[in-house]
Amino acid sequence: MSSIQQTIVDELHTLRDVLRWTVSQFNAANLFYGHGNADAFNDALQLILHSLHLPTTEFPELFADARLTLAEKQAIAELIQRRITDRVPVPYLTNEAWFAGLPFYVDERVLIPRSPFAELINEQFTPWIQEPDSLHHILDLCTGGGCIAIACAEVFPNAMIDAIDISTGALDVANINIAKYQLNDQVQTIQSDLWTALDHQKYELIVSNPPYVGSDEMATLPEEYRHEPTSALEANDNGLALVEQILLHAAEFLTPSGVLFVEVGNSDFAVMEKWPDIEFLWLDFQHGGHGLFMLNQAQCRDFTKRYQTP
Repeated sequence: MSSIQQTIVDELHTLRDVLRWTVSQFNAANLFYGHGNADAFNDALQLILHSLHLPTTEFPELFADARLTLAEKQAIAELIQRRITDRVPVPYLTNEAWFAGLPFYVDERVLIPRSPFAELINEQFTPWIQEPDSLHHILDLCTGGGCIAIACAEVFPNAMIDAIDISTGALDVANINIAKYQLNDQVQTIQSDLWTALDHQKYELIVSNPPYVGSDEMATLPEEYRHEPTSALEANDNGLALVEQILLHAAEFLTPSGVLFVEVGNSDFAVMEKWPDIEFLWLDFQHGGHGLFMLNQAQCRDFTKRYQTP
């Protein structure tokens, strides 16, 4: 038994004891918090409460001074050890991540959701989608665990949604989440390398959070990111290889009034530098996040004309 596990089992007794000690240990270990929690307190709180099968949205003051059983302390100690020693992000330890106000199953086959798309979805893409009930078809490219597709299904109940990913492992996770929310009749997963397996369906809304991290940025990421699938993070051409393929073909799959939203994170400046003739609309977010642009069908068609290789 490690010193961390020994301390928890022998010296800590109540939920309050374990939480306080864990926060101190997380701070001392200089962990990275960028996978759903902002700091050591929230990271520790989510990990401990989930292990105790308690609601993870707030601290249960009623149980703060309740003594934990030996089995509970041992289970918590093992998770805390992995968080500190192996730098495993909490959502992978609990197999749960929150996105757009909804809990999702996650494991190391998919990225942990943390996209500003959540804010757009909760606002039903206002003002660009003016009649939400009129949406019939939505495409989510690079769906991963299906979080964006499922959140869209919740706010656009009349729309059929195609959720695309090249990874069969990621689609297995997406299907777990689709079944969890009983959306099998509304959300369909398709294994595809971007557009290749699609027919000629037209979509009023296309959303994508593709791999967009360049090799230089990958080298600087904290250790916690090493637990996420590299293929879902990194892309060639300074992070823009997949973004380019999305832009080259989007017009073919958009309706005349359709819109495309793509997240590129820190590659936003690289996008503007590589394609200076395109007037990307970069969105601002009240709750954090950046590097997400919108184009309409006409702009996507213009992109194809300007940048498609003969």
